[in-house]
Amino acid sequence: MGRARTTANRTVLAVAGLALLLAGAWLMAGGPLQRRLPSWWPTPGRGTVLLDRTRLAQLRAESWWTPTVLAATIALTALLAYWSLTQLRTGPTRHLALPSPGSTVRPQALAQALTTRAAAVPGVARARARVLPRRRRRLNVGLRVWLHPGTSPDSVLPPLHAVIAEAERATAPYTSYTRIRLSTPAQRRSRVR
Repeated sequence: MGRARTTANRTVLAVAGLALLLAGAWLMAGGPLQRRLPSWWPTPGRGTVLLDRTRLAQLRAESWWTPTVLAATIALTALLAYWSLTQLRTGPTRHLALPSPGSTVRPQALAQALTTRAAAVPGVARARARVLPRRRRRLNVGLRVWLHPGTSPDSVLPPLHAVIAEAERATAPYTSYTRIRLSTPAQRRSRVR
């Protein structure tokens, strides 16, 4: 969802930027660049405007002008309002479909289960997991683990990999990309005054 939203945002910005760039280039063509442009390039005449008052009055006299402008304005406003509302929607998919018919799991429940299992590994002081569903049945799993002082990462990693492998088997149609981050709690030093 996040990647699709980013792609849509970049596409809208690219189209708007390209339209503004072309409009600016066309308007610039009437000035100093006119001599360097090919003969087929449409150029505005000197001192012309895009829509003068006479032409605007003629268009307003047409029966189709006012309804067309109103419909286009309403459609553009509705489209931009919808796009703005989609930007406010956050959070991952509510349920992940599992291979058994009718079975689903919430990403938050999966993250809580991973957190509980990782925290039960000997040498782990505490853990926190995040599960973010992505497009094309992909899961990004982040596992943050704080070790007890003096615990070697080599002794903790194999059981953590087993926990991750179990979660990957449970969410079989999804491909998991897991990142494990190990830390030790900050040592408190006594201060002398």
